[in-house]
Amino acid sequence: MRILVTNDDGIHAPGLGVLERIAATLGNEVVVVAPEYDQSGVAHSLSLNDPLRLRKISERRFAVKGTPTDCVIMAVRSIMEGCKPDLVLSGVNRGQNVADDITYSGTIAGAMEGTILGIPSIALSQCYDPEGDHERLHWDCAQVHAPGLIRTLLAEGIDRNVLINVNFPGCPADEVAGVSVTVQGRRDLQMVRIEPRTDGRGNPYYWIALDRDVAEPPPGTDLDALFNKRISVTPLKLDLTDEVSAARYAQTFAGRNVE
Repeated sequence: MRILVTNDDGIHAPGLGVLERIAATLGNEVVVVAPEYDQSGVAHSLSLNDPLRLRKISERRFAVKGTPTDCVIMAVRSIMEGCKPDLVLSGVNRGQNVADDITYSGTIAGAMEGTILGIPSIALSQCYDPEGDHERLHWDCAQVHAPGLIRTLLAEGIDRNVLINVNFPGCPADEVAGVSVTVQGRRDLQMVRIEPRTDGRGNPYYWIALDRDVAEPPPGTDLDALFNKRISVTPLKLDLTDEVSAARYAQTFAGRNVE
C-alpha cells in the first residue's frame, strides 16, 4: 500500500515522525509531503497568490512552503503523479481536533483534500495532557493504537466523500478505555476571547485566546470520548448541506415568484 503522510504542524514536528512510524507498519511505500513551517489553524486554505516552493529532503520526504491542502495537491498532482497514493494520513497533530476545532484545523484539511481527490483519508490528533501541560504529550498513545485502528477502518471501508477524524486521549497507551464512534461536539462560545497586549514601543497588539473546557461534555460526542479516555472516531462528510433546512426552505419557496 502506498501512503501519503502530511500534517499542519510542519516538517519538523514530532507528531509527523510518529505518523511516519505508524504509516511504515501499514504500507510498503510512505511519502511525506508536509509544510515547511507550522500551518496550524489555516483550515482548508489554498495558496493562490503565492508560488509553492518545494524542498526535497530525501527520496520520499518533501517540504512545501504552503498549507496542508497545498501539500496534498502537490503530492498527488506532481510528486506522486502516475502512482497515486492508496491512503492519506494527516497528523499526528499536537493537540486535539474536535468540536469547533474541526473547521479551523489544517490537519483535518489535509485529510479533506485527500478525500476530495478520491483517496481514503484519515486525520489523527493526540490530545494534550488533561492537566493542561502542553509540553507533555503521550505520543505512545497514538503510536500504539493507530495501526490497528487504521487497519480496522480500511477493512470496513471508508465511503467516498467521507473522511475520518481520529483523536487519541491525553493518557498513556495502556490507560485507553476503548474506542468510541462519535459525533462532532460543540464548545461554549464564551471560551474564545481577545487578549490585548502592548509591545516594547507601547503599541497595542492582540492574541486570540482560548479557555479550557470546564463543563462535562454531552454523551456521544468527541469531547465526551476524550474526557473518558477513549479514542474518538468521527466520520465527517464533505457535503455540508443541512438537508432538513433545505427541505423546509424548498417548501417555503415552492410556487413563489422572485421579487
